[in-house]
Amino acid sequence: MSLKYRAHSVARQDRADGAILLTSGYEMSSVADRTGDWVDRWAREAPERVFIAERSGAGWREVSYAETRETVRALAAALLARGMGPDTPIVVISGNGVDHGLLTLAAQYVGVPTVPLAEQYALIPEARGHLRHCVEVVRPTMVFADDGERFGDALALEIFEGTEKVVSRNARAGMTALETMTGGSDVGVDAAAQAVGPDSVAKFLMTSGSTSHPKAVVTTQRMMCANQAQLLDALPFLGERPPRIVDWLPWNHVFGGSHNFNMMLANGGSLYIDGGKPTPALIGKSIENNRLIGGTLAFNVPVGFAQMCEAMKADAVLRQRYFEQLDMVFYAGASLPQDVWDDLETMAREVRGEMPLMLSSWGLTETGPACLIQHEPTERSGIVGVPMTGVEVKLLPDEDMRCEIRVRGPNIMPGYLNDPKKTAEAFDEEGFFLTGDAMKFVDPNDLNKGMKFDGRISEDFKLLTGTWVRAANLRLELLKDLSPLVQDLVVCGADRNEIGVLIFPSGAAMELGVREGPLVWSERLEAALVEKLRARGEHGSATRVTRALVMSDPPSMGDGEITAKGNLNFRKVQTRREALVSRLYDNADRHVVRL
Repeated sequence: MSLKYRAHSVARQDRADGAILLTSGYEMSSVADRTGDWVDRWAREAPERVFIAERSGAGWREVSYAETRETVRALAAALLARGMGPDTPIVVISGNGVDHGLLTLAAQYVGVPTVPLAEQYALIPEARGHLRHCVEVVRPTMVFADDGERFGDALALEIFEGTEKVVSRNARAGMTALETMTGGSDVGVDAAAQAVGPDSVAKFLMTSGSTSHPKAVVTTQRMMCANQAQLLDALPFLGERPPRIVDWLPWNHVFGGSHNFNMMLANGGSLYIDGGKPTPALIGKSIENNRLIGGTLAFNVPVGFAQMCEAMKADAVLRQRYFEQLDMVFYAGASLPQDVWDDLETMAREVRGEMPLMLSSWGLTETGPACLIQHEPTERSGIVGVPMTGVEVKLLPDEDMRCEIRVRGPNIMPGYLNDPKKTAEAFDEEGFFLTGDAMKFVDPNDLNKGMKFDGRISEDFKLLTGTWVRAANLRLELLKDLSPLVQDLVVCGADRNEIGVLIFPSGAAMELGVREGPLVWSERLEAALVEKLRARGEHGSATRVTRALVMSDPPSMGDGEITAKGNLNFRKVQTRREALVSRLYDNADRHVVRL
């Protein structure tokens, strides 16, 4: 591989209390004080280079680094003129967009926090309880949406009474057009920018709310800037040529909004906003956008890569554009299925003669996000790598060497907004953040092989026999084993004798089955599922699935079954559908698929 990467290097300390401490064998490089430093640097060094772009008609609306700085400073001056500062957050209720990005950078430039929320909270009436909760937590002074008409109903809610409403287009009465905020003087901006430092709050990111109401993660300038220095330490090629991405990952999530957005800004790269998503309704937009612009890096979740692979198999132009300049493929969200990995490798070798660097990472909203990263070539999926520079990892192993992972470092949050109790509960007595995740060594005798994710400790449960079920890992196995009949599933069995699954069916399953109230069933569908469950072979009680129900109703975001990140809230699904969990274990129910 011609791409310059850094070999893994891990230092280990075994403590008397049984804990294992891991750190990087490399020193951490220097860290910027604020994101505004990157805006200033690239406007000076590469003024004409595109920083951010979005689709406009048949082409793109492109904004250069020089234009970015000019607009950022003008918007920053408008915020200062309103008396805004660290205690006057801006809530953003629309998705990724050029104006969203410029307003975010303007706020960070002079120390005004932003709060990007999932646009579903505003657009889906049943989800507005989440919107109300988030607004009550952060108490914004301003709210931004890209379209005053599309988001008009949400902006009219009583929670925004007395809050300035700013929109990019289609302003209604009582709304401020964003363009009216860009024509003033920038007097005072320099002084305010210099007052912004590493401890200044850049934004509040809301957690997914999978176990409680969403919490506001205090995200500082230090967290974001340190994480970019750590990424460059691991991936030095980012500094050798300006990176470019065509990216859909939402900015209300730390992966898209901090990791990817800031990676482009820190390294003088270009972010082309993909208005598509890996869903049946929107994947066509992603395909079109990737045909127009090829990236040097590709970020996606596994299902997104799978859909792009299927499209590229039938589209030589798309395949050529996608791979011709591609240095790195980065997957997140779950392990990349090996068949998708193999497809990416085959097509990459066909187009460019070699494999891009395939890597993954691990982290959470509270960790900036990246803490572990796989930054040297590997031949298989599922490895999340080794500690990044500056990160201390504490591992608490059990008898099977499955380790609870805790982390400490400059990219870790100081706490949750206005929630000292939850903040105190989030850290141990040594100041390590309690992630709730588990890891295993790829090779206990070679730490440089890295670690692999081994599920959420909170999702594990015991059968009545006392056997532990690692539900997160089992779910990933079943999604592969039951393909293409399953869109998603929930593993059940706590305090029962057997493992069962509640299945959200794919289109293929719906074609085989018949809807009967809350369930989907037919003899053909049952036979197909039984065949796939039997094909899994012999399993012990910790992984043997003996029963299943196929549900007719999709997961509901309004009722909390889907988090803002688009993930299933397994606990909420089982609570809300308690009657179906009971039916799953009713041997007299003809809808139950049983082995």
